[in-house]
Amino acid sequence: MNGIDVFSAFLIGIAGGVHCIGMCGGVISALRVVTPKDRNPLPFTLSYNAGRIFSYTVAGAITGALGQMSASLLPVLGPVLALFSGLMLAALAAYLGQWWHGLRHVEAAGQHVWKRIQPVSKRFLPFHSVFSAFPYGVIWGWLPCGLVYSTLTWSLASGSALNGATIMLAFGLGTLPTLLVASYGVQWLLEGFRHPVLRQLIASGLLIYAVFLIYKAISSIN
Repeated sequence: MNGIDVFSAFLIGIAGGVHCIGMCGGVISALRVVTPKDRNPLPFTLSYNAGRIFSYTVAGAITGALGQMSASLLPVLGPVLALFSGLMLAALAAYLGQWWHGLRHVEAAGQHVWKRIQPVSKRFLPFHSVFSAFPYGVIWGWLPCGLVYSTLTWSLASGSALNGATIMLAFGLGTLPTLLVASYGVQWLLEGFRHPVLRQLIASGLLIYAVFLIYKAISSIN
């Protein structure tokens, strides 16, 4: 893993901000309802997002460790996982650029587990303190999401639990600006994140990087 991987994961989060608003924006808006009326909502919003990003980081560490163990047992799996992550990154670029929407089927695969986890989050509502927003965010970090699943395949091929966690942490931080803006309803900033030119530029850049990763993985297999 290198700095380009981490920065690319951050860009995925930035580019997927509009998607995140669609998936989590309603939750962000609802946070105001369950936050004490006499309290500043910002700490609660930050606590929720910290919990959400914590879940991404833990998931990245787990998949990174699994990938490392698999590659150590069967070395050929290392390049194969790298090829798979490159292909998933290309699919993700196409999804972000709105050229192909196949990742929606990946999201549907996680709905069965999510239906069992989501009801637990209600135990923390309404928020009685900033700290109660954190576990609520931890649970919502496991919401089925094609962006998250695709980036996790990158963690799978990253080579270690630390690398996998770092990639998912960068991704989570990339999603943060849009969700914070959404929580305050700053329309001109939201429109900036939604601008099609920005989306296309980031998606195209990720596709170019995905082609490079696929080429590199195929070369190592040969």
